[in-house]
Amino acid sequence: MSMYQLEIYTRPTCSDCQDLKKFLEEHQIPHKQYDLAKQPGKEKELKKITGNRMVPGIVFSQSSMLGLKKKVKSMTGFEQNKEEIKELLEVVQKVQ
Repeated sequence: MSMYQLEIYTRPTCSDCQDLKKFLEEHQIPHKQYDLAKQPGKEKELKKITGNRMVPGIVFSQSSMLGLKKKVKSMTGFEQNKEEIKELLEVVQKVQ
């Protein structure tokens, strides 16, 4: 089981969200996905983590020894953060 986890918050009408999902699928990157159109309750969680409701919300987290989840990095938007996301994924994949 991986210590790191990637969670994404998306909306079906968001083209940047669709690009992110396609990227993750093409690179076979495991992640949890929350579609805010189908899971509107997750919007509060997104706002608490990133400080806004903008999608895609991208959250890298790590489980502690006690099983608690702590946020390692969060960002909003795929295209403008693409290079940083790639770097983070490389680090996460090396650790796993």
